[in-house]
Amino acid sequence: MVEKQSELERKAREWLIERGVTIDDIADLVLFLQRQYHSELGIDICRDNVERVLRKREVQNAILTGIQLDVLAEEGKLVQPLQNIIGADEGLYGVDEILALSIVNVYGSIGFTNYGYIDKVKPGILAKLNEHDGKQVHTFLDDIVGAIAAAAASRLAHSYHDDILK
Repeated sequence: MVEKQSELERKAREWLIERGVTIDDIADLVLFLQRQYHSELGIDICRDNVERVLRKREVQNAILTGIQLDVLAEEGKLVQPLQNIIGADEGLYGVDEILALSIVNVYGSIGFTNYGYIDKVKPGILAKLNEHDGKQVHTFLDDIVGAIAAAAASRLAHSYHDDILK
């Protein structure tokens, strides 16, 4: 069964691609987070869980809001001091993490630990997004992508709940 995408979901997915993030990039992060717990885990299951997370309206809203703020910072269109704070991805600015937590919260408390870990380690696409190359601003996007991966990993972990009953 193929579900119809809303315009909001279509736009969120489009903007991720435009900013250099693919579904497979995020699925690789899910695999990174979960492979030690599930030896048979493959990229297809990870991708499916990312797809499911991206169908959530809260996630779509966070993607569009965060990317828009990053783009405005790139274009120098934010007022000061916000322009400098977001443009430099200042360490004590936590609003980007708060927006990401709205995604993580969709799948329960395990998402918080997954997110904290992946945000600290910054594997895969997160390292690239966090480069601060002076061209693109990804203050919000790196946290959003990490949160999508953490939520997908949490969703996946919840799907294995019957394992403890065996």
